[in-house]
This record gives sequence, structure tokens and C-alpha cells, in this order.
Amino acid sequence: MPQLPPPSRLLWAAELPRAAWTLAELAASARTLRGAPPGDGRPILLLPGLINADRSMVVMAQYLRGMGYRVDTWGLGRNFGTRTVGADGARLLARISDHAASMGEPLTLIGVSLGGIMARLAAHRLGGDVVREVITIASPYAAGPRATNAWRTYQWVSGEGIDDPALIARQAEIAAPLPVPATAIWSASDGLVNGRACFADDESGLRVIELRGSHVGVQFRVGVLRAVAAVLADSASRKTR
Repeated sequence: MPQLPPPSRLLWAAELPRAAWTLAELAASARTLRGAPPGDGRPILLLPGLINADRSMVVMAQYLRGMGYRVDTWGLGRNFGTRTVGADGARLLARISDHAASMGEPLTLIGVSLGGIMARLAAHRLGGDVVREVITIASPYAAGPRATNAWRTYQWVSGEGIDDPALIARQAEIAAPLPVPATAIWSASDGLVNGRACFADDESGLRVIELRGSHVGVQFRVGVLRAVAAVLADSASRKTR
């Protein structure tokens, strides 16, 4: 796994001001976002980022529901990494499997930051019978944790050391090419994670979408919402061909 540096201190310091701008842009664009094409009704599960919970995904959930998708959030509380889902991800895997069974078809998983990393792990372990597609947003799965400015926070909240052999093995599993369609949305100006860690150059079939913006509040960015809608619409059209 490549070792990449974290974003610069300048980008890190700019995170909160840029996040405030993200919210202002969202408020100004609310009307135009309503013009998105209707969805195909597929079930979608949203996975929040580190320390975040379902409430952080409410804008995306409402947006996608308005397009006709059946959207739910993970329902596991705050995302404290392994402290929340278990070292082997058992709680998350059970949640995804149970929800897919109740929906009667595989789920599209959309994960932000750590949530996207977890979505990839679930796709590897559950396969296409349970997971239809994965969309990651600012998720640094393709490099070691030191490619971020958040690795110390991860250690603190999860109780898991980044040099733990079990974590290293899990990272390699997550970074391997997925058995289902996958999209990685990333930003070169991300202040918390190195954008190049959010996708693997050698992952065959991976769709990579670069957008400008901060990490904090990335799930509220108008460009991200539109990109997610476009990916979902495209995968629906490919399935019906």
C-alpha cells in the first residue's frame, strides 16, 4: 500500500471556513437540486464518516428520497470505527445483510470518509448478492492512515492502533478491487485526507470523479450531491440495457 503525505497545514486550517461556504452554497442551490432526474427506486444505505452519526447524512438522504430512492441510514450511532462495528465489522455486516433481506434486493452503499472505507469492506465480505454498488466520498482507502490529518483522532476514538497487524491486513483487503461496481469521489484540495488516497489507479472498472472542496461537510456539497445522483442514474440505465 503506498505511503502518501497528509494534506498541508494550510489546507487543514482552511477546513472550517470552507465548510461554512459549503453550507451557504447548499442553501442557495436548494431549488436547483430539486430538478434531479427521478431514481429507479433502488434501496440505498448511507454510512457516515468518523465520529458522525445518521444526522450528518440527513441532507443526502432527503435529496435521494426526493428522487424516488428507498434510502436508509446505518442506525449504529456515531461512527467510532471498530469501537462501533467491531474489529471484524460484524455489527455493520449484520445491519447491511438484514436490510438487504428486508428490501428483497442488494443495496447500494454510499459512504463518507470512514463510512466509505467500511462500505468497501462490506462489499468484499458480502459480495454482489447483498451489495449492488459502492460509492465512496472522500474515503482514503488506497493508502495508509498517515495520508490523513485524522489518524490520531481515529486511534483515540476507535481504540485501534494504526500499526496493528489486524488493521494493516484489513486495509489491504479494503483496497483490493471490488467485486461490484464502484465509484470514488475525491478532492485534491481536501484538508483532512490526501485526495490521491481516495482511489486506486490499478482498480479495474473504478469510476473516479474529482471535485473541488473541503472534507468537513463534504456530504453537503452541491457538486457531490449532483455527482451521486448522476452515478445512480447511469448505473440504472446500464442495468436496463
